[in-house]
Amino acid sequence: MAAEAGQALLRVQDVAVRFGGIVALDGVSFDVAPGRIVGLIGPNGAGKTTLFNCISRLYECDRGDIAFDGVSLLTVPRHRVAGLGIGRTFQNLALFRSMSVLDNVMVGRHCRSQGGFFANALRLPYAVHSDATARDRARELLAVLDLERFAETRVADLPFGTQKRVELARALAAQPRLLLLDEPASGLNHEEVGAIGELIRALRERLRLTILVVEHHMQLLMSLSDWVVALNFGKRIAEGTPAEVREHPELVRAYLGS
Repeated sequence: MAAEAGQALLRVQDVAVRFGGIVALDGVSFDVAPGRIVGLIGPNGAGKTTLFNCISRLYECDRGDIAFDGVSLLTVPRHRVAGLGIGRTFQNLALFRSMSVLDNVMVGRHCRSQGGFFANALRLPYAVHSDATARDRARELLAVLDLERFAETRVADLPFGTQKRVELARALAAQPRLLLLDEPASGLNHEEVGAIGELIRALRERLRLTILVVEHHMQLLMSLSDWVVALNFGKRIAEGTPAEVREHPELVRAYLGS
């Protein structure tokens, strides 16, 4: 089902995660409305990536719930999350470096594939059609992200900034409605940071995406986001518009350590 107007596409409710005696998340709650870019900020160790891993079902929650379009993700096997409409990039690139750019992006389409191992091995008609669809979709995304000329290039042979765009294309290949971006600007130079910001805005409009983004580049995140949620030591300490959160005393203390 599709989220109705005014309804949260993603709802995080009282989520807690512990690793032994370490509390990574402690009662975190917030909503992400359809079509919004929501920024998730906080110092290192605040719990941002842990929360992404819970949404992706890489980690289990010790308490609380995470619902996507009204469906509890805690009941969904992790290999089904992408098929629900959730895409993700990673802080440390998770690309197949020896494969071509085109093949990497096609991998992101696997949850939409209709052919299994034997169907593809036997070249059954529906598997061939599914593969052709995946290839067409991948090439469309390469065009959108200005990667067409690198289609047959090995990922390992590309500059880091270009590899970042390849991972973004792969995350988009499954046609997500919610895109989780984990530090999209990390490792980029000043010019590349500006370009990735413009690209994210354009993708939101063109693909009608809802985006939850973790980013330490504060200027970029504040300029991108419609709404910001701040974490520190696993707790939500502030939430609001970028202007409101930027001046929030709890956030200032978290970053300045006072």
